[in-house]
Amino acid sequence: MTIRSLFATRLYQGALDDAALIAELDQSCRMLAEEDRAGRAWSKAQGYRGYTSYASLNDLPQRDPAIGDLVKLLNRHVAAFAEACAFDLAGRKLKLDSLWVNVMKPGATHSGHIHPHSVVSGTVYIAVPPGAGAIRFEDPRLGLMMAAPSRRDDAAEELRRFIYVDPAPGTLLLWESWLRHEVMPHAGKDERMSVSFNYRW
Repeated sequence: MTIRSLFATRLYQGALDDAALIAELDQSCRMLAEEDRAGRAWSKAQGYRGYTSYASLNDLPQRDPAIGDLVKLLNRHVAAFAEACAFDLAGRKLKLDSLWVNVMKPGATHSGHIHPHSVVSGTVYIAVPPGAGAIRFEDPRLGLMMAAPSRRDDAAEELRRFIYVDPAPGTLLLWESWLRHEVMPHAGKDERMSVSFNYRW
């Protein structure tokens, strides 16, 4: 008898081993949350508990040197992930399409979603207080499992319906943009900060 695992879903987990850069990014996130009035207004209108630059600023790598330095690191990690995914890019490279800052207050959450029109998406975590909440990835086949029973708690990771990742400051996660994910409720006392991004072909 042979049992094979088919159609793997890859999740890249790395780390920014640069405490000085993480500290600079922490300051950048806080400064943007304070100074970006349009982003604060959009966040309030959308019911986002905290701040995101998602709909207000599209030039962060040029605007902020620390974010520019971060993008140089991200480019290398994304290239490694693209290779691990065996993408045939026809001699081209994936290019940064969008990048935004998230500053989540206690009680904040972000419901399940995907990132359309992108190839690789990801997040790098800047501040993760205790109780900040994991990021949860959903089995992309879930909607097709009409009559399937649930899985035992001791099931192997590749058989689970949801995978939770508890990040730390400096954690970098990359995934293919079609993979549905959500941010679990932030039960900590301090702000949770991250920088999210999309790459396209």
